[in-house]
Amino acid sequence: MPFEPVVHLLPAVVESPFREGYIRSTIYVSLYVSVIAVTLSTLFSIPVAIIMGFSDFPGKQFVKSVINTGMGFPSVVVGLVVLFIVSNQGPLGPLDLIFTKEAMIMSQFILATPPITAISLAAISGVSENVRDAAHVLGGTRLDVALVVIKEARYGIATAILAGFGRAISEVGSVLIVGGNITSSNGVSQTRTLTTAIQLEARQGRYDTAMVLGAVLVALVLTVNAIVVRLGDEGAMR
Repeated sequence: MPFEPVVHLLPAVVESPFREGYIRSTIYVSLYVSVIAVTLSTLFSIPVAIIMGFSDFPGKQFVKSVINTGMGFPSVVVGLVVLFIVSNQGPLGPLDLIFTKEAMIMSQFILATPPITAISLAAISGVSENVRDAAHVLGGTRLDVALVVIKEARYGIATAILAGFGRAISEVGSVLIVGGNITSSNGVSQTRTLTTAIQLEARQGRYDTAMVLGAVLVALVLTVNAIVVRLGDEGAMR
């Protein structure tokens, strides 16, 4: 049979129901944590970017510098800070959030917020003054002008959100610290994400599972990057 060699080459992870459940649950945890973290970050970051883009206040440049610095902030340090916050000695200790998805969402929220805020602010600030002047001339209120500018900057804002998601989904250091890389007794992931699972599987010599997880992660990241490039091209054309 021509397809027989291909079947024999399939990794054991595909043939094992246990491993299939493990992979599905790991993908679910990764998407669950990243999507919620980026959604919350978007709800926080976009208003901040809008306020900064339409107002001048003392210390604005300092705030922008802090946001830009946050884009390169070490993820393990973020993990340590969140771990302290949710630990028994921390302010959120009574909530018992240590080694939970909620703690992972907190760390990814902190990591995703700077790029979403910075890129959105750049997109809003990059809208031509002629657009704002035209809205004023046509009798638009301050709110009308803001809505027009946001509409012009929508491609950049969408790019910012996807960039934040890309950083969240590919994160390993902070989620490993605050999540604990935990699975249940039947192999279902509790706080294990794609990145932490790849690290563990490769270290234990289960390269077939690590390759499958790596392929899934690469596919997700490439999809996000493709969307970012597409939006950027459309924005440039318009």
